[in-house]
Amino acid sequence: MGAGAGVPVRTPGRIPLLPTLLFAGWLTALLIGISEGSRVGWASPLVLGLLVTAAVLVVGWVLVEQRAVVPFIDLRMMRLPAVWTANLVAFLVGVGMYASFAFTPRLLQTDPDVAGYGFGATITLSGLLMLPSAVGTFVMGLVSAPLVRIRGPKPVVVIGCVLSAVGLGAMGLVHHQPWQTAIASGLFGIGLGAVFACLASLVVAAVPPEQTGVATGMNANIRTIGGAVGSAVMATIVTGQLGRGGEPRESAYVAGFLFLAAALLVAAVVALAIPKMTPRELEDGLEAGASGQMLEPSGGESGVAGSPAATSPSGAGQSRSRVKAVIDRDPYV
Repeated sequence: MGAGAGVPVRTPGRIPLLPTLLFAGWLTALLIGISEGSRVGWASPLVLGLLVTAAVLVVGWVLVEQRAVVPFIDLRMMRLPAVWTANLVAFLVGVGMYASFAFTPRLLQTDPDVAGYGFGATITLSGLLMLPSAVGTFVMGLVSAPLVRIRGPKPVVVIGCVLSAVGLGAMGLVHHQPWQTAIASGLFGIGLGAVFACLASLVVAAVPPEQTGVATGMNANIRTIGGAVGSAVMATIVTGQLGRGGEPRESAYVAGFLFLAAALLVAAVVALAIPKMTPRELEDGLEAGASGQMLEPSGGESGVAGSPAATSPSGAGQSRSRVKAVIDRDPYV
């Protein structure tokens, strides 16, 4: 029975079927169309059909959502300044992140005797050279929490995007020695850790408590769409210039990684439009979201702002502990 005190309040209503199906339809068609474009050609009937289908379904989805009594995704929420800027940053970071993960190993594993660049690295060595990225992301995810509490999330996101852009640019321009790629990978990972440690907190603090799951889930979906776009464009650039042995020319990798770096620089510019939020304002927003989803220990009304659960010492303590958990969460959540 004691565990029931921590069960979140469920919002009445059911998931609307039509908006859900339309959302799943356009998202699936878009991702498959983008993924197949670089493989079978952007002018192929399959890709064009998928992209047109996605466009039609997304228009239908928007129209249905605007008329729904209980929408699947509240589009008014998506227009909030903190939400749309965080989503656009997530899209652009996704462009750089997923494409980098896909093409950095190929660059490292290229045989220098055939193509004139690369290290002919094994899978194990490639993983070791990319390990600084994972370490940087993990460490910066931890370090970002106190930075956010001191300076607020906006400067951390901006600096993180710039560091990631520098790392990707360095990977494209300076990859002649293994240690150079390791440093570039580390810079990229440090930037990612800073960005992802803040985006979820920004979204959670900006939306009503009952919209937290939808808002953070949509942010993750938009990042995935960005990853599909970035990977497709990168594949088009890299495979568009083939040299000796059928390997991509080195200049193709340079152009591809510079494109990814440019996407991260644009993300930094977009992050400048994130509404200024002091550390206290961020904590208050997260606390309101956390308390709005907590039940009173006695099983009464939910701890929305102003309710006994939200204003009592025990309720405030629970809320603050959840705020800390959100700020300190894994940067990829």
